[in-house]
Amino acid sequence: MPSERILTLRRKAASLPLCPGVYLMKDAEGTVIYVGKSRHLKNRVSSYFADTDHGPKTARMVSRVADFDYILCDTEMEALTLENVLIKQYTPRYNIKLKDAKSYPYIKITTGPWPRIEVSRTRREDGAAYFGPYRSSATAHSAAETVSAIFALPVCHRSFPRDIGRERPCLYRQMGRCCAPCVPDISEADYRALMASARKVFMGNTKEAEGELRRRMYEASEAERFELAARYRNSLEALAQLSEKQKVVTSEQDERDVFALYEGDVSGVLAVLQIRCGKLMYKNEYVFSAGELTGGGDIAALLYDYYSTADPPREILLDRELDEESAASLSDWLSQKANRRVTVRTPKRGDLKKLCDMAAENARHRAEARREADTKAERTLARLAMLLGLEVLPGRIEAYDISNLGNEYITCSMVVYCDGVPKRADYRTFRIKTTDGADDYAAMHEALSRRLAHIGDGSPSLGEAPDLILLDGGVGHVHTVRPLADRQTPPIPVFGMVKDDFHKTRCLTDGERDISIAGEQGLFVFIYGIQEEVHRVAVRGMMGAKRRTLKHSSLEKIPGIGPAKAALLLKVFGTLSAIREADVETLSSAKGITLADAVQIHAYFQKQKEQKDQKQQKPPSGKP
Repeated sequence: MPSERILTLRRKAASLPLCPGVYLMKDAEGTVIYVGKSRHLKNRVSSYFADTDHGPKTARMVSRVADFDYILCDTEMEALTLENVLIKQYTPRYNIKLKDAKSYPYIKITTGPWPRIEVSRTRREDGAAYFGPYRSSATAHSAAETVSAIFALPVCHRSFPRDIGRERPCLYRQMGRCCAPCVPDISEADYRALMASARKVFMGNTKEAEGELRRRMYEASEAERFELAARYRNSLEALAQLSEKQKVVTSEQDERDVFALYEGDVSGVLAVLQIRCGKLMYKNEYVFSAGELTGGGDIAALLYDYYSTADPPREILLDRELDEESAASLSDWLSQKANRRVTVRTPKRGDLKKLCDMAAENARHRAEARREADTKAERTLARLAMLLGLEVLPGRIEAYDISNLGNEYITCSMVVYCDGVPKRADYRTFRIKTTDGADDYAAMHEALSRRLAHIGDGSPSLGEAPDLILLDGGVGHVHTVRPLADRQTPPIPVFGMVKDDFHKTRCLTDGERDISIAGEQGLFVFIYGIQEEVHRVAVRGMMGAKRRTLKHSSLEKIPGIGPAKAALLLKVFGTLSAIREADVETLSSAKGITLADAVQIHAYFQKQKEQKDQKQQKPPSGKP
């Protein structure tokens, strides 16, 4: 017998009209927990409260629904647009998103007479060409570096045409790895031709890029521009090697994306194969926690999210059937976005079915790898809890280390491991303010006092209490921090990571007992990794503080520029190099910088440049 809550919701859903719209499911506190859209609002909302079996995720969501709201729309496309806006506004718990806290990276080819290849996490309507998204920043940077190397495109931070002829070329030109627009060794037209070929490679059309390079090589040779012809020849050879690595899967004209969704008991994975000009260009996988995915409906939602920033190809293949409404809506939206017809279908046989099977196998393999990693991490945490005598499995571990340069730039790093995996978004660095010189114990006490004061205040990361605190140090550090941790409710266990003579963690100590981990290989590797990571972050934070101070001190040598204006300049321009290259008008446009200040700053750096040029032109001393 349905509960009174379900019966009430059924009656409300039955009163809805059969028209397009968006619905917002709410819990007992009035919080929006799910946003959806439908071509027939009444049918879709009523289906949630019918006597049918739902998937685990849908069942959990329905069990929490206390009420729902809705917004009627004129068209299904209008409902789709509104749904995306509301999901971003409310970030509902049961709407899965393809992206996490950060956006996926793209490769960008900028506009202008001397375009550059960059990696960007933001896709703007700025006229630039974007390719991706890529699974990780490392993958995007690797692809950008490979193509830049093939075509000998610059990878430095110089800006063209501004920096043409201003500085001597770098080592890449001597190695033959850069066409050196800074000299210039290449004309603007030839440079743009190379960039056009690079663009074709990112689009997957290596054959057309190869033909263009070969044509230009012959033209350069006939014009007796042999150095340029040799550069084209080298690019052709490198491009041929890249083409050999790309797997040919269909005919040369094919352009499609293939999606497969795997639902395991631990995690779900969406696999994407990007096929351009018949070649498998990229393979991405997106991992979700168990229970988030419910099948066909969710794969449609994920595709909306994926193509909100990516350009859709002419055809999209899925390893599972979508319901008629979802398939039609998705195809219409993609076609409108691409300004051409985009087909969404699920092949039943032949080579295209094999592509879907390939994507499904990649998804399954990634999910199994994730399961193995989670199982290994769980065993390690369970062993750690047993050895340390912890009451709970340490789901959140925080580790701390102090780094300093003498009595200056004293920094404490905090790294966070959640379920045995680094959670870099939660890392923090504390600048120590109260110690008199280098005092590791006092610095650690200050950092932990500031950190633990945030527990329960609702702030991201810091508002959550750790299950275990690890300190890079011994008994003294533990005794310094323990009174702070004991005041928490419940008290937080604190252990020091004690190193041996080879700088490896030999044991953990709570100040009273030393617990050896030397014979626990898995646990030893885990703790040693934490200790190295927290030390790396501490040193990086200390060096960053030093660099910022040096930048400030350099700017403060300029008449009229004190600490406040130095900080303002660095905030506006980002780097000392950008300040050095800015003209008077640009400098004075910064709020808080007067025209007189701008003249002094520009004159200071111009004088530095002139002195540098004179030094480079001065003949060497000594006898001829």
